[in-house]
Amino acid sequence: MSLTIRIPTQLRTLTGGAGEVEVEATSVGEALKALDAANPGLADRLFDDAGELRRFVNVFLADEDVRFLDGLATSVVDGQTLSIVPAVAGG
Repeated sequence: MSLTIRIPTQLRTLTGGAGEVEVEATSVGEALKALDAANPGLADRLFDDAGELRRFVNVFLADEDVRFLDGLATSVVDGQTLSIVPAVAGG
């Protein structure tokens, strides 16, 4: 399945400035690993030592937080958009 991954500004240095990247995958985890394979260094920013999404990284599939779906195992269908959204903190 082909899907588009939207890249936040903070990570675009790792994608050559691209704001969107197309990957082939059948799950969210597979899509993010394909993204890292094409753009080395992204996995370090997205995953913790246990291979889970870092707590300050939010990933949305069709406007749904994947943590409330099946996490990295969430299935994707052709043409969907996956958005990486860094958490915003402040006071």
